[in-house]
Formats: sequence, structure tokens, C-alpha cells
Amino acid sequence: MNIKDRVALLRKKMLEHQIDAYIVPSFDAHLGEYVADHWKSREWISGFTGSAGTVVITLDDAGLWTDGRYYIQAVSQLADSGIRLFRMADPGVPAYSEWLADVLKKGNTVGFDGTVFSINMVRKMEADFKAKNIKLKMNQDLVGDLWEDRPEIPTGAIFMHDVKFAGKTQIEKLTEVRSEMAKKDANYYILTSLDDIAWLLNIRGVDVPNNPVAIANVIVTDKDCFLFIEASKVSPEVKAELEAQGIQVKATEEIHAVLGKLSSEDTIILDANKTNSSFYYAINSATKKVECTDITTDLKAIKNDIEIENMKWSQIKDGVAIVRFIKWLKSAVSTGEVTEIAAEEKLEAFRSEQEGFVGPSFDTIAGYKEHAAMMHYKAAEETQFTLENEGLFLIDSGGQYYDGTTDITRTIVLGKLTEIQKRDFTLVLKGFIALSAVKFLHGSSGANLDVLARQPIWQHGIDYKCGTGHGVGFFLNVHEGPHSIRNTNHVRLDRGMIITNEPGIYLEGEYGIRTENLLVVVEDEKTEFGQFMKFDTITYCPIDLAGVNTELLVESEKQWLNDYHEEVYAKLSPYLNEEECAWLKEETKAI
Repeated sequence: MNIKDRVALLRKKMLEHQIDAYIVPSFDAHLGEYVADHWKSREWISGFTGSAGTVVITLDDAGLWTDGRYYIQAVSQLADSGIRLFRMADPGVPAYSEWLADVLKKGNTVGFDGTVFSINMVRKMEADFKAKNIKLKMNQDLVGDLWEDRPEIPTGAIFMHDVKFAGKTQIEKLTEVRSEMAKKDANYYILTSLDDIAWLLNIRGVDVPNNPVAIANVIVTDKDCFLFIEASKVSPEVKAELEAQGIQVKATEEIHAVLGKLSSEDTIILDANKTNSSFYYAINSATKKVECTDITTDLKAIKNDIEIENMKWSQIKDGVAIVRFIKWLKSAVSTGEVTEIAAEEKLEAFRSEQEGFVGPSFDTIAGYKEHAAMMHYKAAEETQFTLENEGLFLIDSGGQYYDGTTDITRTIVLGKLTEIQKRDFTLVLKGFIALSAVKFLHGSSGANLDVLARQPIWQHGIDYKCGTGHGVGFFLNVHEGPHSIRNTNHVRLDRGMIITNEPGIYLEGEYGIRTENLLVVVEDEKTEFGQFMKFDTITYCPIDLAGVNTELLVESEKQWLNDYHEEVYAKLSPYLNEEECAWLKEETKAI
């Protein structure tokens, strides 16, 4: 059944349920960015495989709203589907709820599955629809009714994440959470975000590809902690360990009853962007609600000293794997047998040799030539390129280790480049260095720093349609908030936060260039003007000097690159053999 047929069947269902428009987001019941296959309804109805986007189907029109990372991909995947692309980051493009408010008639009805919509998403629609008295039907999983071979909700077993990696016990973390609850005079806190739950309880799972989390929900009270999860997922040994830390295991469905039994004397904290509308409306209406960002989101963003030391070690192991991969790649390309997928598989093989490696931290982006212009490209057997001794190959990948999560991009020179390609490679490098080397006053956010990475690129009338960096979890999701480097994020950058630095240039139909490292926020000097901060780089891998036009670099940029390459060699060489060390020595030579 093709996409047009699926949309036609959905419209038939809509008519049966007297629904004039139906919305399918990318989320699961926990409002996560990355979801298990069971919740990939938007992908099923549209054919679009990006991690972010919302599809809206009316009785005579259809659209996909997605951001700049996916424009090129979406155009290709939506071809012949009858679904239009709305470039949501572009000026003048309405939000999907605003568009619906414009095209629907007074009194029309919009349907959706309320379990995959946050309460704030529902409120946004209610505000936009109010003038036309457009009604909402919130318990309509119409795609689920049509999707005959829909995967089941995952039931993988959970396992404990040892405190030697996590740095803090569950009791210590729960004490911190309850301290924050007390400040808000709350005696209940509902937590539905899967990575937050994993962090708080020091558990990990296998329910979401590349993200070591488990499908579950948590309620913390001033005295107790309840984990709502399928019983089959918790072994007797894990249950005993959780109970020893004051965590009671309950059946998944019991959460609604607990929420309904709260009284007018109770106060519950929730994140209105993470709590789905089904849970929200299950809470006793008389109960006082305090809405804020999840307490755990702010706590886990600040990595403790043990986590940071573990992260640094995981980056060294990862760097060893990537150096071996690049060395292999540069010699293997000439065989004419290295495809994008073969390169991806080879890198994972090198990573799997490292102690504590669990799996990739996201689907590898291995793009050659124009494929690299798609920021979140995923190679497929039928469309992949075979690498040649020319041009640029971009590989963005990461690993999940018990002692950390990695995320690194290198653009590798496979042969002769044009002067424009070398210019663009160097412009990206200049922006990358500017952000890596910045010294900033405490209180600054990613919004204050984003321009540093863009300025060299902007000078040539070029831009990239995404943020410059994102937070990274600790053996958790590779995308983690609340901080990021983007012009809309005003969360303060504090000591212990880990963030990526990844400017790029993407020319549709030609090539893509990105360089990415992980940075940790550390304190610099303190003066009469306040506490100054800086970044320490914790990713160790050479930047391909064959792509650099040194004439475009100023002396301070050359010095930064030389110092970085010196550190890369010092960190990695003890774990490489003699031949690998010789190769790395040449790749990190001073310019």
C-alpha cells in the first residue's frame, strides 16, 4: 500500500468519525524525539523518515511541517505522496495549528491521539481554534486503526547503571529532586520523559533504538517513589535493587488511578511540554498543579565530576576507533568497493572493539558528495554512493558506552578538491574554532554564542538551517536539553554541561561539510566583573588538513588547530600500534 492509499484510507476513517482534519506528530506517549517503532505513525502515513515533523491531513489537502535539517530529505520522500512540505523555519510559514485555523470552517473538528500530544500542544491548538469554535477529539488513534502490522510496544528488560559510572545513587538523586519539590511546596511530581527516568533511577533499557531507555513512568512523592512499568521488564534482582533504594515497582496502568486519587490538599509538579494530555486530564481537577521544566532535566544537564571523567575516557576510546576507521578508509577507497553503508558498518566494527561499547548513539550519517548536503541523511542500499578518490565524505556518528555517549562529525577528503570546496571546509573550521576557543561571562547562553560559529560563514553569504550545538546525555540520549547553541535558546551555560560544536555548510546537489566535537563547560578566571567561563574540548580526532586552506586562517586559528592536534596525538597514541601512531603523527602535524 503506497502513501496515497494510506492517506485515502485515513480520510475514510475521518469521515466515519466526523473529523475534518487529523494531526500525526512524531512523538510517543513520553514526548520523546526518538521513538520506538510502535509510535512511528507519522512515518507510516507520510513516508518521511526524519526524526522531527508533523503531518496534517484534511479531507482535501495534506502537509508536513519540518525544520531546516530535513528540507532536502522531505522533498525527496514526499514526492508523489500528495503531501506538501511546509518549511517551518522559514519566515511567514504558519504553524500547523495556525494553518488549520485558516483553512477549516467554523465548528469543524480536529482529531488526534491525545497520548502523543503534550498539554501545551493542546493548549496552543485551543487558542488558535477558539475564534472559529473548532472542536478537538483527543482520543482518536486513527492511524493505529489502519496500521495492520504495527510493531508492539517494546518490552525489553531494564538493567542497572552502576554508580561507578553514574557518580550518584538513586537516593542521592531523589533527595535532590525532593529538595526542589519542597521549594515549590509540592508533594507529588510526575515524570514521563524516558531519559529523565533513566537518569533518576540509574536504570537503562533497550526500548528505543540507539537510546538506552525503557518505556516507563515515575511519580515521586515527598516520601515515596513509584516506577510504573510492565512487570516482565523488571527481573527479581533489579526489583530488589530498586526497592533497596526506596523505589516501588507498580504496573503500568496503575498511574491513572494514582493521579485520580490526588486531593485538593495535594500539589503536583509536571512539565507541560513533556506530560501528555491523557495523563494531565487524569489528574484530579481539584489538585493544584505547578508547571515547570522537569526538575531532573536541569539536574542531569550538570554532569558530576565522576560522569565527566568517565565521559572523557569514552571519548578517548571512541577517538581510537575513528582514527582506525579514517586510516582504513583512506586506503580502502581506491578499491572501488567502499559504499556509504560499508563505511558505516566498518566504523561500527571498530567501535565494537572498544571496552564498554553498547551500540550507536544515533543512526550514522554517512554521506558522499551531494548526499552530505542532507543534514540527517541515511544511506539506503538502492540509492547509496560508492566512494571514490575525489571529493568529500561526511560521517556523523556516535557510540553508546557504559561510561559515556559520543557524537562526532568529520568531513574526510578523499581526493582532489576545488578551491571553493577548500574555502568552505576552512570557513566551517574557522567558525568551529571561534566557538571552541571562546571565553564568556557566566550567565551567557547558547543564544549569545551561536553567532560566533556562523560569522565566518555569513561573511560569504552562506548559512546553515539548524542550531550549532546540542546537549549530550551520559549513556543516554545524544540530544539532551535544556541547553543548546542556537539563537533561540536562552538557558544559561553552567559548569559541567556538555554540548556539541558543529557548524556546517550544505549546498544542495553538491556537497556537505560539518566538523563536530563535544565540549564541556568549565570555569575560567574570576575578576571584579564576574566569573568567566570557557569550553574544554573532549573529542579527540584529527581534522583533515587536506581540506584546509591555511591562507584563510589567522595565526591564532593555526595555533588552536596545532594545539588541538598535539592533544589528539597525546591522548590517542598510547592506545595505537606503531603503524597507526605514524599515520596519526602525519595527520596531526603542525601547520
